[in-house]
Amino acid sequence: MASLQLHTSSILLSSSSNRVNATIHVPKLPKLPFSVPKLPKRKLVQGLNKATATNSIPFENKAITTQIYEVLYNPKASKSTAQLYAILESIADRIEMHNNVAEQRNNWNALLLSSINMITLTASTIAGVATATAEGAPLSALKMSSGLLFTAATGLLVIMNKIQPSQLAEEQRKATRLFKQLQTQIETIISLRDPTEEDVKDAMEKVLALDKAYPLPLIGVMLEKFPAKFEPAVWWPATQFQRKNRSHGRKPQNQKMEKRNGWSEDLERELREVIEVVKSKDVEDYDRLGNLALKIKKTLAIAGPLLTGIAAAGSAFLGNDGSLAAMVPVMAGSLAAVINAFEHGGQVGMVFEMYRNCAGFFQLLETEITSTLEDEDLETREDGELFEMKVALKLGRSLSQLRELARKSESYRVEGIPMDEFASKLF
Repeated sequence: MASLQLHTSSILLSSSSNRVNATIHVPKLPKLPFSVPKLPKRKLVQGLNKATATNSIPFENKAITTQIYEVLYNPKASKSTAQLYAILESIADRIEMHNNVAEQRNNWNALLLSSINMITLTASTIAGVATATAEGAPLSALKMSSGLLFTAATGLLVIMNKIQPSQLAEEQRKATRLFKQLQTQIETIISLRDPTEEDVKDAMEKVLALDKAYPLPLIGVMLEKFPAKFEPAVWWPATQFQRKNRSHGRKPQNQKMEKRNGWSEDLERELREVIEVVKSKDVEDYDRLGNLALKIKKTLAIAGPLLTGIAAAGSAFLGNDGSLAAMVPVMAGSLAAVINAFEHGGQVGMVFEMYRNCAGFFQLLETEITSTLEDEDLETREDGELFEMKVALKLGRSLSQLRELARKSESYRVEGIPMDEFASKLF
């Protein structure tokens, strides 16, 4: 046993003597004085999320942003700037309201039209069945059902024709566009220069004028849907151009104008010719179309309820086979459904309102150009070249096309030839 242990130890010694020691000694790195931050707790994260949600105000329009509130509550901001930002808040709210109401009233038009036509056609079908039904209790039930349905259709149709939902929806869509336009104008003023009290007063008057031109309620302040005469829509304040005319008199005639602030005699003559074309062609055409649309709307609004009323009265004579009186409810109800589909499905009220808005656009353009040309102080006018570009864009023309239109109008007027071209290429 001892010999065995001695032999084993000798083998281990001999094998360890043949090995190569290849151990590499790496120096220890010094400890750095930093610590890994701990992850925030759930309560802290929730608190940060709530704070972020409070500071951010999501809104599609640019009016309500964090910048607005920074200006409103910034003591260094001018009073006029803060007031204009406050007006922008109100405008953004009105845009949302008019947009929602327009969608709601468009749904009214579709739902009321489908409901009334369904009631009318159902009543016509019942009247047709009653014509071929023998006398007795079934006939009386059919006559009563047809009469009640025709009466309900008449009442609903009178209300629908009175409020004209398609025209109401178009009014709110127009108000939404005009409020967005006013919002852009105010933002442009703030970005280009320091606002004044006159800017604030002008913005307030424009907001109130739009509220009056396109009211939201129906009872008491709804626009007249069947006026005696076609009148253009007016959505700008009456004092918008009166203040300018009071502060600046008319320019003396036969006075030689020196080109200043982008204005020249050629530019004034060009704008006057454009206005003549607008009045003789565009305004006259939309006045004719507006009166035609008004007559069609009045005729259809009377014909629909009249036919359903005749059908309701004719339901009392059902049951006489082969008589003409028995056919009246069926024919009148079917014709009433066709008229309603044309009037409200074709949105005749919306077309009438569109003509009112287009005529108002040309009237506003004429007033703007006339009021600008009457200002004798060229320095207080808007830059002439910029004003010319704005007029060209409003009419859907380039500057060269606008000048060509003015030259053509002048030559036709001298030769006594009526103008054969409209000023606007948009409407």
